[in-house]
Amino acid sequence: MNSIYFLFLLLLNSTFGQTNPSEKKVSIVILGTIQDAGAPQIGCEKDCCKDLFAHPDNKRQVVSLGLIDSENKKTYLFEATPDLPKQMKALKRISKSEKELSDGIFLSHAHIGHYTGLMYLGKEAMDSKKVKVFAMPKMKSFLETNGPWSQLVKRENIQIQQMETEKAVSLSSSIQVTPFEVPHRDEYSETVGYKISGPNKSALFIPDIDKWEKWDKQIIEEIKKVDYAFLDATFFSGKELNNRDMAQIPHPFILESMKKFEGMSKSEKKKVIFIHFNHTNPVIDENSEESKLVLKNGFQIARIHDVYDL
Repeated sequence: MNSIYFLFLLLLNSTFGQTNPSEKKVSIVILGTIQDAGAPQIGCEKDCCKDLFAHPDNKRQVVSLGLIDSENKKTYLFEATPDLPKQMKALKRISKSEKELSDGIFLSHAHIGHYTGLMYLGKEAMDSKKVKVFAMPKMKSFLETNGPWSQLVKRENIQIQQMETEKAVSLSSSIQVTPFEVPHRDEYSETVGYKISGPNKSALFIPDIDKWEKWDKQIIEEIKKVDYAFLDATFFSGKELNNRDMAQIPHPFILESMKKFEGMSKSEKKKVIFIHFNHTNPVIDENSEESKLVLKNGFQIARIHDVYDL
Protein backbone atom coordinates (compact mmCIF):
# COMPACT_ATOMS: atom_id res chain seq x y z
CA MET A 1 0.00 0.00 0.00
CA ASN A 2 1.22 3.51 -0.80
CA SER A 3 2.76 4.85 2.43
CA ILE A 4 1.20 8.32 2.06
CA TYR A 5 -2.24 6.77 1.53
CA PHE A 6 -1.83 4.55 4.60
CA LEU A 7 -0.79 7.59 6.66
CA PHE A 8 -3.99 9.30 5.53
CA LEU A 9 -6.05 6.27 6.63
CA LEU A 10 -4.43 6.26 10.06
CA LEU A 11 -5.12 9.97 10.44
CA LEU A 12 -8.74 9.48 9.38
CA ASN A 13 -9.18 6.65 11.87
CA SER A 14 -7.70 8.65 14.75
CA THR A 15 -9.53 11.91 14.08
CA PHE A 16 -12.87 10.15 13.64
CA GLY A 17 -12.72 9.03 17.25
CA GLN A 18 -10.76 11.85 18.85
CA THR A 19 -12.60 14.84 20.30
CA ASN A 20 -12.32 16.68 23.57
CA PRO A 21 -15.21 15.57 25.81
CA SER A 22 -15.07 18.88 27.67
CA GLU A 23 -16.25 20.54 24.46
CA LYS A 24 -19.19 18.18 24.05
CA LYS A 25 -22.27 17.85 26.23
CA VAL A 26 -22.50 14.09 25.69
CA SER A 27 -19.82 11.70 24.50
CA ILE A 28 -18.70 8.08 24.49
CA VAL A 29 -15.15 7.13 25.42
CA ILE A 30 -13.51 3.77 24.72
CA LEU A 31 -12.23 2.38 28.04
CA GLY A 32 -11.24 -1.08 26.82
CA THR A 33 -11.14 -3.12 23.61
CA ILE A 34 -9.98 -6.63 24.60
CA GLN A 35 -11.96 -9.87 25.01
CA ASP A 36 -13.00 -11.03 28.50
CA ALA A 37 -9.79 -12.84 29.45
CA GLY A 38 -7.53 -9.89 28.70
CA ALA A 39 -4.09 -9.71 27.11
CA PRO A 40 -1.81 -11.36 27.93
CA GLN A 41 -4.18 -14.27 28.46
CA ILE A 42 -3.46 -16.84 31.13
CA GLY A 43 -1.35 -19.75 29.90
CA CYS A 44 -0.68 -18.21 26.49
CA GLU A 45 2.78 -18.93 25.09
CA LYS A 46 2.16 -17.50 21.64
CA ASP A 47 3.98 -14.48 20.23
CA CYS A 48 0.90 -12.33 20.91
CA CYS A 49 1.35 -12.71 24.68
CA LYS A 50 4.79 -13.99 25.62
CA ASP A 51 6.42 -10.56 25.96
CA LEU A 52 3.39 -8.95 27.62
CA PHE A 53 3.85 -10.88 30.87
CA ALA A 54 7.17 -9.13 31.46
CA HIS A 55 6.21 -5.91 29.71
CA PRO A 56 2.46 -5.22 30.14
CA ASP A 57 0.67 -2.95 27.67
CA ASN A 58 -1.70 -0.69 29.62
CA LYS A 59 -3.74 -0.09 26.47
CA ARG A 60 -4.91 -3.70 26.50
CA GLN A 61 -7.90 -3.49 28.82
CA VAL A 62 -11.11 -5.51 28.68
CA VAL A 63 -13.93 -4.11 26.57
CA SER A 64 -15.84 -1.21 28.09
CA LEU A 65 -17.42 2.10 27.11
CA GLY A 66 -17.86 5.22 29.20
CA LEU A 67 -20.76 7.62 28.68
CA ILE A 68 -20.10 11.23 29.67
CA ASP A 69 -22.95 13.65 30.35
CA SER A 70 -21.05 16.89 30.89
CA GLU A 71 -24.13 19.06 31.15
CA ASN A 72 -25.48 17.13 34.14
CA LYS A 73 -22.03 16.20 35.49
CA LYS A 74 -22.73 12.48 35.31
CA THR A 75 -20.93 9.47 33.88
CA TYR A 76 -21.97 5.89 33.15
CA LEU A 77 -20.02 2.72 32.51
CA PHE A 78 -20.90 -0.07 30.08
CA GLU A 79 -19.60 -3.40 31.42
CA ALA A 80 -17.97 -4.09 34.79
CA THR A 81 -14.69 -5.64 33.70
CA PRO A 82 -11.71 -7.02 35.64
CA ASP A 83 -10.05 -3.71 34.69
CA LEU A 84 -12.78 -1.67 36.38
CA PRO A 85 -10.51 0.24 38.83
CA LYS A 86 -8.34 1.62 36.01
CA GLN A 87 -11.35 2.26 33.80
CA MET A 88 -13.24 4.14 36.50
CA LYS A 89 -10.17 6.30 37.12
CA ALA A 90 -9.78 6.97 33.40
CA LEU A 91 -13.46 7.90 33.12
CA LYS A 92 -13.07 10.33 36.01
CA ARG A 93 -10.01 11.92 34.42
CA ILE A 94 -11.40 12.19 30.90
CA SER A 95 -14.77 13.54 32.06
CA LYS A 96 -13.10 15.86 34.60
CA SER A 97 -15.51 14.55 37.21
CA GLU A 98 -14.96 14.88 40.93
CA LYS A 99 -16.55 11.48 41.61
CA GLU A 100 -14.55 8.26 41.83
CA LEU A 101 -17.47 6.11 40.69
CA SER A 102 -19.79 6.48 37.75
CA ASP A 103 -23.49 7.19 38.26
CA GLY A 104 -24.47 3.80 36.90
CA ILE A 105 -23.15 0.61 35.31
CA PHE A 106 -24.88 -1.16 32.40
CA LEU A 107 -24.23 -4.90 32.11
CA SER A 108 -24.60 -6.92 28.92
CA HIS A 109 -24.37 -10.51 30.24
CA ALA A 110 -22.81 -12.93 32.71
CA HIS A 111 -19.51 -13.81 31.05
CA ILE A 112 -16.38 -13.09 33.04
CA GLY A 113 -15.20 -9.93 31.32
CA HIS A 114 -18.55 -8.19 31.50
CA TYR A 115 -19.62 -8.28 35.14
CA THR A 116 -16.87 -9.55 37.48
CA GLY A 117 -15.51 -6.05 38.01
CA LEU A 118 -18.45 -5.59 40.38
CA MET A 119 -16.26 -7.32 42.97
CA TYR A 120 -14.34 -4.08 43.44
CA LEU A 121 -17.48 -2.43 44.80
CA GLY A 122 -17.67 -4.90 47.69
CA LYS A 123 -16.53 -5.00 51.29
CA GLU A 124 -13.01 -6.16 50.45
CA ALA A 125 -12.42 -3.14 48.20
CA MET A 126 -14.35 0.14 47.94
CA ASP A 127 -17.45 -0.92 49.92
CA SER A 128 -19.52 1.37 47.73
CA LYS A 129 -23.01 2.60 48.57
CA LYS A 130 -25.97 1.96 46.30
CA VAL A 131 -24.24 2.10 42.93
CA LYS A 132 -26.90 1.68 40.26
CA VAL A 133 -26.37 -1.44 38.18
CA PHE A 134 -28.63 -1.83 35.15
CA ALA A 135 -29.34 -5.46 34.29
CA MET A 136 -31.85 -7.65 32.45
CA PRO A 137 -34.16 -9.97 34.46
CA LYS A 138 -32.03 -13.14 34.30
CA MET A 139 -28.86 -11.16 34.95
CA LYS A 140 -30.53 -9.50 37.93
CA SER A 141 -31.62 -12.87 39.32
CA PHE A 142 -28.13 -14.31 38.77
CA LEU A 143 -26.55 -11.53 40.83
CA GLU A 144 -29.17 -11.72 43.58
CA THR A 145 -29.02 -15.50 44.07
CA ASN A 146 -25.33 -16.35 43.63
CA GLY A 147 -22.48 -15.46 45.93
CA PRO A 148 -20.39 -13.43 46.16
CA TRP A 149 -22.56 -11.13 44.03
CA SER A 150 -25.57 -11.54 46.30
CA GLN A 151 -23.51 -10.01 49.11
CA LEU A 152 -23.19 -6.82 47.07
CA VAL A 153 -26.97 -6.67 46.89
CA LYS A 154 -27.58 -7.48 50.57
CA ARG A 155 -25.01 -4.94 51.74
CA GLU A 156 -26.42 -2.38 49.31
CA ASN A 157 -23.08 -1.91 47.63
CA ILE A 158 -25.15 -1.99 44.45
CA GLN A 159 -28.79 -1.34 43.59
CA ILE A 160 -29.95 -3.33 40.59
CA GLN A 161 -32.19 -1.50 38.14
CA GLN A 162 -34.09 -4.06 36.07
CA MET A 163 -34.33 -3.36 32.36
CA GLU A 164 -36.66 -4.68 29.69
CA THR A 165 -35.63 -5.53 26.16
CA GLU A 166 -36.34 -2.75 23.64
CA LYS A 167 -37.47 -0.41 26.44
CA ALA A 168 -35.42 2.78 26.77
CA VAL A 169 -33.83 3.86 30.04
CA SER A 170 -33.85 7.67 30.24
CA LEU A 171 -30.71 9.08 31.83
CA SER A 172 -31.66 12.69 31.08
CA SER A 173 -34.00 14.61 28.80
CA SER A 174 -31.59 13.98 25.91
CA ILE A 175 -29.94 10.64 26.71
CA GLN A 176 -31.59 7.23 26.39
CA VAL A 177 -30.11 3.75 26.61
CA THR A 178 -32.08 0.89 25.05
CA PRO A 179 -31.12 -2.77 25.59
CA PHE A 180 -31.94 -5.41 22.98
CA GLU A 181 -31.34 -9.14 23.14
CA VAL A 182 -28.83 -10.85 20.86
CA PRO A 183 -28.01 -14.56 20.40
CA HIS A 184 -25.04 -15.66 22.49
CA ARG A 185 -24.06 -18.44 24.88
CA ASP A 186 -26.58 -17.64 27.61
CA GLU A 187 -25.55 -20.11 30.31
CA TYR A 188 -26.37 -17.76 33.22
CA SER A 189 -28.16 -14.76 31.75
CA GLU A 190 -29.58 -13.30 28.59
CA THR A 191 -27.19 -11.25 26.43
CA VAL A 192 -27.93 -7.73 25.26
CA GLY A 193 -26.46 -5.06 23.08
CA TYR A 194 -27.30 -1.40 23.54
CA LYS A 195 -28.46 1.55 21.53
CA ILE A 196 -27.11 4.70 23.17
CA SER A 197 -28.89 7.86 22.04
CA GLY A 198 -27.61 11.36 22.75
CA PRO A 199 -28.89 14.82 21.83
CA ASN A 200 -27.38 14.70 18.33
CA LYS A 201 -26.12 11.20 17.55
CA SER A 202 -26.61 7.57 18.49
CA ALA A 203 -24.51 4.42 18.76
CA LEU A 204 -24.86 0.64 18.76
CA PHE A 205 -22.78 -1.36 21.21
CA ILE A 206 -22.72 -5.12 20.54
CA PRO A 207 -19.57 -6.55 22.17
CA ASP A 208 -20.75 -10.17 22.00
CA ILE A 209 -22.95 -12.00 19.50
CA ASP A 210 -22.71 -15.48 18.01
CA LYS A 211 -23.13 -14.68 14.30
CA TRP A 212 -24.98 -11.90 12.51
CA GLU A 213 -27.12 -14.47 10.70
CA LYS A 214 -28.46 -15.85 14.00
CA TRP A 215 -29.93 -12.49 15.03
CA ASP A 216 -33.58 -11.76 14.26
CA LYS A 217 -32.57 -8.29 13.08
CA GLN A 218 -30.57 -7.29 10.03
CA ILE A 219 -27.29 -5.78 11.19
CA ILE A 220 -26.85 -3.63 8.08
CA GLU A 221 -30.26 -2.03 8.63
CA GLU A 222 -29.42 -1.41 12.29
CA ILE A 223 -26.15 0.27 11.32
CA LYS A 224 -28.06 2.62 9.02
CA LYS A 225 -30.14 3.86 11.99
CA VAL A 226 -27.15 5.08 14.04
CA ASP A 227 -24.01 7.19 13.73
CA TYR A 228 -21.60 4.69 15.30
CA ALA A 229 -21.64 0.90 15.55
CA PHE A 230 -19.22 -0.69 18.04
CA LEU A 231 -19.35 -4.31 16.92
CA ASP A 232 -18.04 -7.68 18.08
CA ALA A 233 -14.74 -8.43 16.36
CA THR A 234 -13.35 -11.11 18.67
CA PHE A 235 -11.44 -12.93 15.95
CA PHE A 236 -9.99 -11.66 12.70
CA SER A 237 -10.46 -15.07 11.08
CA GLY A 238 -10.97 -18.70 11.98
CA LYS A 239 -7.24 -19.42 11.87
CA GLU A 240 -6.22 -17.79 15.16
CA LEU A 241 -6.93 -20.65 17.54
CA ASN A 242 -5.42 -24.03 16.82
CA ASN A 243 -6.32 -25.54 20.19
CA ARG A 244 -10.04 -24.70 20.43
CA ASP A 245 -13.16 -25.74 18.55
CA MET A 246 -14.28 -22.45 17.01
CA ALA A 247 -17.82 -23.80 16.73
CA GLN A 248 -18.01 -23.73 20.53
CA ILE A 249 -17.09 -20.03 20.69
CA PRO A 250 -18.90 -18.48 17.71
CA HIS A 251 -18.37 -14.80 16.92
CA PRO A 252 -18.47 -12.84 13.65
CA PHE A 253 -14.95 -12.91 12.26
CA ILE A 254 -13.76 -9.51 11.06
CA LEU A 255 -13.27 -11.02 7.60
CA GLU A 256 -16.89 -12.24 7.66
CA SER A 257 -18.20 -8.86 8.77
CA MET A 258 -16.23 -6.98 6.14
CA LYS A 259 -17.56 -9.36 3.48
CA LYS A 260 -21.11 -8.88 4.74
CA PHE A 261 -20.74 -5.09 4.81
CA GLU A 262 -18.83 -4.72 1.52
CA GLY A 263 -21.88 -3.38 -0.35
CA MET A 264 -22.44 -0.51 2.07
CA SER A 265 -21.56 3.05 1.12
CA LYS A 266 -18.34 4.64 2.37
CA SER A 267 -20.26 6.73 4.90
CA GLU A 268 -22.04 3.65 6.27
CA LYS A 269 -18.81 1.63 6.48
CA LYS A 270 -17.19 4.46 8.41
CA LYS A 271 -19.77 3.96 11.17
CA VAL A 272 -18.47 0.44 11.89
CA ILE A 273 -15.94 0.43 14.74
CA PHE A 274 -14.65 -3.05 15.50
CA ILE A 275 -14.12 -3.86 19.19
CA HIS A 276 -13.77 -6.81 21.66
CA PHE A 277 -10.54 -8.36 20.37
CA ASN A 278 -9.28 -11.75 21.48
CA HIS A 279 -5.64 -11.68 22.61
CA THR A 280 -4.77 -13.47 19.35
CA ASN A 281 -6.44 -10.88 17.10
CA PRO A 282 -3.77 -9.18 14.97
CA VAL A 283 -5.72 -5.90 14.68
CA ILE A 284 -4.69 -5.11 18.27
CA ASP A 285 -1.38 -4.14 16.65
CA GLU A 286 -1.99 -0.85 14.82
CA ASN A 287 0.87 -1.65 12.45
CA SER A 288 -0.29 -5.12 11.44
CA GLU A 289 -1.29 -5.92 7.88
CA GLU A 290 -4.71 -6.92 9.18
CA SER A 291 -5.23 -3.47 10.76
CA LYS A 292 -4.19 -1.84 7.50
CA LEU A 293 -6.67 -4.01 5.60
CA VAL A 294 -9.56 -3.01 7.88
CA LEU A 295 -8.77 0.69 7.40
CA LYS A 296 -8.25 0.28 3.66
CA ASN A 297 -11.72 -1.25 3.41
CA GLY A 298 -13.22 1.83 5.06
CA PHE A 299 -13.95 0.51 8.56
CA GLN A 300 -12.68 1.69 11.94
CA ILE A 301 -10.87 -0.01 14.82
CA ALA A 302 -11.60 0.95 18.43
CA ARG A 303 -8.59 2.28 20.31
CA ILE A 304 -8.53 2.96 24.02
CA HIS A 305 -9.51 6.49 25.10
CA ASP A 306 -10.90 7.47 21.70
CA VAL A 307 -13.87 9.79 22.21
CA TYR A 308 -17.04 10.06 20.10
CA ASP A 309 -19.53 12.88 20.51
CA LEU A 310 -23.23 12.14 20.82
